[in-house]
Amino acid sequence: MRRQARRVLLGATALAVTAGVTAAAISTAQADPTEPAATAAAPPLAEPTGPFGIGTTALHLVDEDRADPWFPEEDRQLMVSMWFPTEDQGPTAPYMTADESAVFVDQLGIDAPADYFAAVETNAVADAEPVRGKLPLVMLSPGWSFPRATLTGLAEELASHGYAVAAIGHNYEAPMSLPDGETNPCLACPTRPPGTDVTAYRAEDFAFVLDELTARGSDWRGRIDRDGVVAGGHSMGGSGAHTVMQTDERFIAGFNLDGKIHDFEDAPIDRPFLLLGNEKNGLPGSSDNNWLPAWDQMSDWKRWIQVEQTTHSSFTDLATFADDLDIPTQEMDGARTLELTRAYVTAFVDRELRGEDEPLLDGPSGDWPEAIFHNP
Repeated sequence: MRRQARRVLLGATALAVTAGVTAAAISTAQADPTEPAATAAAPPLAEPTGPFGIGTTALHLVDEDRADPWFPEEDRQLMVSMWFPTEDQGPTAPYMTADESAVFVDQLGIDAPADYFAAVETNAVADAEPVRGKLPLVMLSPGWSFPRATLTGLAEELASHGYAVAAIGHNYEAPMSLPDGETNPCLACPTRPPGTDVTAYRAEDFAFVLDELTARGSDWRGRIDRDGVVAGGHSMGGSGAHTVMQTDERFIAGFNLDGKIHDFEDAPIDRPFLLLGNEKNGLPGSSDNNWLPAWDQMSDWKRWIQVEQTTHSSFTDLATFADDLDIPTQEMDGARTLELTRAYVTAFVDRELRGEDEPLLDGPSGDWPEAIFHNP
């Protein structure tokens, strides 16, 4: 009965334009579901700049000790995409499954083939073997309603520079395909009760995934440097990273890509944190004006960087596809937006996990005049 109920709900909820999409000002015609799906011709993801080849694989994790917050009769299920440096060569992995693509296209309400996102060409070899040695780890969480795949461009860049990257797919919070063949939409999107502490759920997901990756018997235990883990994410995922930094000392640094910080009232952070957002986020008069009280409680190294000509979704791969899909996501060219996000996040991770000097984080750059250093 549960499977049948999910499928009935799919049609009603997949059409919802969620908060993250609204912030991106997406307003386009919906594809006619009666028309046969055309072969998608999405632009490929930009090649990463690091010296390593990239591999990827997917993990299905079930927390049998924790109920799903949206369907308490079920255990919490997560899908995790891992990216890592590799010497292997072979076919690249799909960006999304065909079903995830169809649900996401429907959710966005865009005029695009159902398989559009499934046809995006990535740069990571499917089911490759990681290089030898322990890798510092960056964990990512996507925005509310955004599939974890929308952080692929950033993840590939980090992996090409020698990092392991784990992007978490949170069940019922975005389109997500499970190994049993079922694809769940964002069933929680239209039903989230006011005041629901989603960032606490995200923090628990961060911690559980790290537990699983480093547990005895895990294939990843000997491949991850447990002394070097960074948490970050976009939107709700960035807020979740802010929360887990307060509750789990294994995460030595964190970053938030344009996410409203939901736990700002009593939220001290004593480790490095980066805020990277659109030109209005956090400023007086904006709808997301709680960066300032959170900033005041950060007692270690911190940066607040605002990027002109961007909007909420600019810090995801949607920026790359915006022109092709005729989505008014940001003024800045989509390829440049991805390049900027990659540059600043990689510089931050290099600083925290490798101790490298990163002048890019010290102040304004002639290469990136759009990046404004804001010091409240």
